[in-house]
Amino acid sequence: MPVLMGPALQALAIRPDGVYLDGTFGRGGHSRGILMRLGPDGKLVVVDRDPEAIDEANRLALEDSRVTVCHDSFGNLQALSQRLGLAGRIDGILLDLGVSSPQLDEADRGFSFAADGPLDMRMDPTHGRSAAEWLAQATVEEISRVLRELGEERFAGRIARAIVNAREQAPITRTSELSELVRSAVPRHEPGLHPATRTFQAIRIHINGELDALDQVLEQGIEVLAPGGRFVVISFHSLEDRRVKHAFRSASQSPPGSRRLPMAPAYKPRLRLVGGLVRPDHSETDSNPRARSARMRVAEKLAERAG
Repeated sequence: MPVLMGPALQALAIRPDGVYLDGTFGRGGHSRGILMRLGPDGKLVVVDRDPEAIDEANRLALEDSRVTVCHDSFGNLQALSQRLGLAGRIDGILLDLGVSSPQLDEADRGFSFAADGPLDMRMDPTHGRSAAEWLAQATVEEISRVLRELGEERFAGRIARAIVNAREQAPITRTSELSELVRSAVPRHEPGLHPATRTFQAIRIHINGELDALDQVLEQGIEVLAPGGRFVVISFHSLEDRRVKHAFRSASQSPPGSRRLPMAPAYKPRLRLVGGLVRPDHSETDSNPRARSARMRVAEKLAERAG
């Protein structure tokens, strides 16, 4: 069930003949919503790292000639748009960050502690190291840093030591094994939150380089948008949202002045903030509990000023 579907489509201000990019296709919920508002001359580029998502996107492209499919990371947006001849011509970008519901629901993908499966966590299982491979080699210090910085886990050190001690007896290859390790290592459990939540989040973000890709797309997205184009980002935890908030504000507001400089340097904003933080309403969270932590921010690219 696509999160913040109505607000996201409204924020994109879709023109029937416009060019739009869904950087996180997933299973195509938002993309299908965009297509419903596009006319016959409109164009939609869909991007995803997940081969299963790309299979679904290719099926959609067979049904609708307005769709172009790219198996890639949205962190490569600038190169991707140049390859398609769309740099500076995209009227709207939509990002729905994090994992998709199918990734969480399929135990074999290894994203969730709710069901036992291989400890993989790669958004593209054909590239890079799995979570199990990383945990087999990482030091206590590396694991602790990832859990602390990417999961904001207060017991990062205890969990990291438990992982390293356990792997000396046998490799950690299953989600259930990691989940039980974390549960045993954490002395106090936060009410309403599984003790392994932050650990799984942190390892997933690290394995997939998610924050690096987000930083890249937040800069590249401004470059590839057409003047007046909208940049819409839906995030699900504070690490992502802080980055989006900072990037949009930095591109829309002049930097703070300094007493050491007699005159403030000339500043030309590249973005205009559109509205404030958008959260799902009660009806959406009641029907789709996974929407509860969603946050949406919107910005619009300004035209270049002469002179």
